[in-house]
Amino acid sequence: MSLFPKLAPLPLTVDSYELTALDRTFESGFERPSTLITLRGDGEVGLGEDVVYDDLDHIAHRDAGAVNDFSGPATLGEFCELIGGLDLFAAAPPVRDFSRRYRRWAYESAALDLALRQAGKALHEVLGRPLRPLNFVCSVRANPAEEGDAEHVLDPISSRLAKYPGTRFKLDPQPDWSDEVIERLVSSGAVDSLDLKGCYQGTPVDVDASPEFYERMATAFPDAWLEDPEMNEETIAVLEPHRDRVTWDAPIHSVADIENLTWKPRIVNVKPSRIGGLEDLFAAYAYCEREGIGAYGGGQTELSVGRDQIQYLAAMMHPDTPNDVAPSGYNETNVPAGLPTSPLELLPRSSGFGLQD
Repeated sequence: MSLFPKLAPLPLTVDSYELTALDRTFESGFERPSTLITLRGDGEVGLGEDVVYDDLDHIAHRDAGAVNDFSGPATLGEFCELIGGLDLFAAAPPVRDFSRRYRRWAYESAALDLALRQAGKALHEVLGRPLRPLNFVCSVRANPAEEGDAEHVLDPISSRLAKYPGTRFKLDPQPDWSDEVIERLVSSGAVDSLDLKGCYQGTPVDVDASPEFYERMATAFPDAWLEDPEMNEETIAVLEPHRDRVTWDAPIHSVADIENLTWKPRIVNVKPSRIGGLEDLFAAYAYCEREGIGAYGGGQTELSVGRDQIQYLAAMMHPDTPNDVAPSGYNETNVPAGLPTSPLELLPRSSGFGLQD
């Protein structure tokens, strides 16, 4: 059964809220907009992070300010119901429609945090599920600067392995990877997952799918998960012998999306921000447990509390799987020393939906 009924009755008072810019440009040149949602009530605060990817969506949101009245709901469940009926992009339509789910997650995660703090309880205590040591993988997008530039592909992996030898990786393979690149990656023994990016269209990370590319990757990395392939007649024929390793992330927004996959997966990415609402998220967890489908978590390059919250959920719901929720320091171009390694021991706050500083 879903765990959401344990959360919905939590009393909740929201007196006001505010939006704070968290935007950051990484050394790689990647620009990550983010907005911190702070809900206030009864002397407590609840925090959530809006991880929508488009600058214009964040600017419109912040410029509009705290335009919604959240004083009506008396419980977390009522707040989630209210949020589900609001247009959180009333100031301007989103650049991408799926961003509505990301923003809903920001507000509902903040409300969950606030309700728990007002109750003086931590999430895992209310749900009766302990936090266990969290296995994580490091997601690295390693693209060659020019064809055949093996070191440019391999440097992000080798630099992390030099400091943290046990690190496991989720990589975004490219059709122009040379045999040398593939051989050296295979010899590292550190590749857990290959994100084929076949389920994206019109984004900077799109990868053209071909049966030859998929066959090459599946054969070269016989033990790696194969995430988000494009499914058509030709690729299905190639992937059929590897179907137990095929998993999905980008298409998963609900239980119905899991049910409608080409094959019943052994494991699937249950990403909180991609699903959006707390009720739908816990319904997805319950469905996977009932159907014997494994789950793992994934991030969105969160800059603040959002990363803590997805680590918290992963440690509680699926701690032993290849969770793409590495500590934020692993996202740096020059990875700092002293980062925690996998499995990660999490220290939750005494109340709320978050971790100790």
